[in-house]
Amino acid sequence: MISMEERLLLEYFGSDPEKLADARKRLSLHEPLAYILGETVFFDETYKVTPAVLIPRPDTERVVERVLRHLPRGGSLLDLCTGSGCIAISVLCHSEDTQATLVDVSPDALALAKENAEKNGVLDRCTFLECDLIADFPKGLYDLIVSNPPYVLSEVVDTLEEECAFEPRIAFDGGVDGGDFYRRILEEGPKLLKAGGKMVFEIGYDQRPLMEDLSKKSGFALEIFKDYGKNDRVAVFVP
Repeated sequence: MISMEERLLLEYFGSDPEKLADARKRLSLHEPLAYILGETVFFDETYKVTPAVLIPRPDTERVVERVLRHLPRGGSLLDLCTGSGCIAISVLCHSEDTQATLVDVSPDALALAKENAEKNGVLDRCTFLECDLIADFPKGLYDLIVSNPPYVLSEVVDTLEEECAFEPRIAFDGGVDGGDFYRRILEEGPKLLKAGGKMVFEIGYDQRPLMEDLSKKSGFALEIFKDYGKNDRVAVFVP
C-alpha cells in the first residue's frame, strides 16, 4: 500500500523523475515533508514553508480556535514569534474586520509571513514588525496577544526527533526551563492590552506547572485547554 508521503511526492513531482528522485532522497534523510513540498495545510489555509520557519503543527490549530473565541469583531491582534504567520493569518481568514501585527526576530520569517498573508488574501489587514522580544518589545494597543514562542528546554532541543534538526533552533529554544519568552511577554504584554484583553499561548504538554507558577507570580487568571491528543496545549492569561 502506498504511503501518504509517497502519494504526495508523486502528486507534486511525478511528472519529473529527477525531482521525484531528489525528493525521495531528502525524505529518506528525515527532511520534513513540508519543506520538500514547499508548503503545508494548517487550519483551512495553505502556507508556504521553508527552513526559515517552524512547520505549523495541527495542535497549534487549537490556539487559533481559542483566539477566535476571544477576539472581537473589528479587533486587533498582536502575534509574537509569528514564524510562518499561520496563527494570525488563519485568525484573520476566519474573523471579520480584524487586524493583526505579526512580529518576529527573523527578517526571513517575516518575509515568508508576508507572502503567506498575500497568498491567503489578508495582506491588507496585516502589519509586519521585526523585533527581538528579549531586548525590545512592540508598541501599540491590542484586544488580544497571541504567541507560540520557543518553549522547549535548552537541554532538550538536541534530543528532539531527527526532522526537527532541519527547523530553526531559535524557534524551539525557550531557555533553561522553557519559560524565557512567557515571562517576558507576561511582563510587557499587559501594557499593550485594551480593557478586557487576554493573552493566549501555545504551551508544551508538560508545562502546566510552569503556567500555574507564572499565573501565581503575575496575579493573572489562567485557563488551560487540551490539544487533539488530550495534552495541555493552550494557556489563556487574563490580567
